[in-house]
Amino acid sequence: MFLFTPTGNEVGMETEVNLKESDALCDDASAVDAAEIDQASVTDGENSSPQASALSNGEDSEEGQEMVELKIIWNKNKYDLKIPLDGTGAKLKEKIHTLTGLPPAMQKVMYKGLLPEDKTLREIKVTNGAKIMVVGSTINDVLAVNTPKEVIQQEVKAEENKKEPLCRQKQHRKVLDKGKPEDIMPSIKGAKERLPTVPLSGMYNKSGGKVRLTFKLEQDQLWIGTKERTEKIPMGSIKNVVTEPIEGHEDYHMMAFQLGPTEASQYWVYWVPAQYVDAIKDTVLGKWQYF
Repeated sequence: MFLFTPTGNEVGMETEVNLKESDALCDDASAVDAAEIDQASVTDGENSSPQASALSNGEDSEEGQEMVELKIIWNKNKYDLKIPLDGTGAKLKEKIHTLTGLPPAMQKVMYKGLLPEDKTLREIKVTNGAKIMVVGSTINDVLAVNTPKEVIQQEVKAEENKKEPLCRQKQHRKVLDKGKPEDIMPSIKGAKERLPTVPLSGMYNKSGGKVRLTFKLEQDQLWIGTKERTEKIPMGSIKNVVTEPIEGHEDYHMMAFQLGPTEASQYWVYWVPAQYVDAIKDTVLGKWQYF
């Protein structure tokens, strides 16, 4: 349909319709452009997500570092682990946690003695292919223990405070009065050293016989050897370790391993070199122990 103006010019309805269709097409094109931009933003967002970035950074963090391959042994299970040689003992515990699910605080990590957390694997001379022994219990295992070690240790310590110095007591004097053994290992007063790779020997037991201590870390056992026999004791069964410097010879200690719930179960060892006392206690009881 067409309308005619008084001047004879025609204005068609078709023109008005075409204008509306043109506007609609423009709107559709804008919508498509906006949709494409949004889709591109989503795609870019996926490609640069924080998680993807974090994973990439985590993988690259060890790139170029000197690595060492270790064999982790825990609870009769073996795990292969590759870690930077300049990583610390604390970092190793985190890796072990990833492998075993055992929290770092519950781990007792052994490599030629208790592994220090603040030193690097290079500093403690960990070699490629080394076996790392891990001892530790889960939270459920800890809660299942009937007799808390902490309570026993506190009771023993309180009882000791009531008594005269151990080295003055008659039961110990009969051994100490024999004097220092001729083949005793050298001692260093005021020093703290890791356990040696050889057994501690040349000491006396309560009966005055020679005794040696061997720490079998891979089996989590303490071997107490005499001329007659060798007792193989699980470290987890030792309730407490009591030590005291020997008067007049403070570079040596007398030491007792409590194998049961009472003092009657204490196994005494005399003339233990002072520099190894802390290492023995840490190895047997473990700094991680909460029970």
